[in-house]
Amino acid sequence: MHVEVDSDGEPTVGSAATVVILRQGSRGVEVLLGERTHRGSFAGAWVFPGGAVDEADAAGDPIDSAAAARRAAVRETFEEVGLELVADDLVEFALWSPPKGVPKRMRTRFFAARAPASASEIRLAADELVQAEWLTPTDALEHHADGAMTLFPPTWVTLHELRDTPDVDTAIAMLDAHELRAYVGRFDDDRTTLYWQEDEHFHTDDRAHRAVPDDGPDADGPRHRLMMDRLPWVYLHSF
Repeated sequence: MHVEVDSDGEPTVGSAATVVILRQGSRGVEVLLGERTHRGSFAGAWVFPGGAVDEADAAGDPIDSAAAARRAAVRETFEEVGLELVADDLVEFALWSPPKGVPKRMRTRFFAARAPASASEIRLAADELVQAEWLTPTDALEHHADGAMTLFPPTWVTLHELRDTPDVDTAIAMLDAHELRAYVGRFDDDRTTLYWQEDEHFHTDDRAHRAVPDDGPDADGPRHRLMMDRLPWVYLHSF
C-alpha cells in the first residue's frame, strides 16, 4: 500500500476540517466548544466541531482540497452538534499541518461561520462529545490557564486571536482579511514549546533560546512559538 509522506518524512493520515462557530452573546463574541469523550482522538479536550474528510466529502474533488474540507465541515458540524451550516458561507482562514511525532497526522483546514438561527438547540453526538458550551474566547483561555480545560495548540491560538474582537462581524472580517495562514510546526525535545516556520529556531536544535523571558526582550530574531511549560501558556508572535 502506498503511504504519502510529509516533507519531514512522516506519514500523513489525511485531511480534516474544523469550524469556529461564532455568535454574539451578552458579553461579546462567543464560540462553540465541545468536550471530547475521554477516549480516542483529543480525549477530554475542548474542541471546535470538525473531523476527518472522507471520500463522500470529496465528491470528485481531491480529498485534500478546500471544497472537500468545506463539505466535511458542514457534515461534521451537523453530526456532532446538530447545527446546519452552508458550505459556501464558511470563511477559510488557516491550514494547520501536524508537527513531527503527532500519532494521528491530519492536515486541518480551519473555517469560521456565523451561528445559524437554530444555534440555541445544540444536539450532541453522545459518542463524540460529553458536553458543549458557548464561551467567550477570554473565558475559555482563562479556564485553560486555571487548569480546568484541556486545549490543543490550534484551538488555543485561534481563541487567542479572537479574544479582543468586539462582535461577530469584526471577528469574521478579521479572519477573512488576510491570506490563508499556514501553520507548519515542530516541538522542541521535551514537547513543551511549539515552533512555527517563521521562528528563527524552527530549523535548529539549539536549546539556548529557551531562556528567553516571557515577553522576549532579548529576542534578536523573529519569534513564532507557543511555550507550554507553564500555565498560562505564553504565545510569542513578533512579526
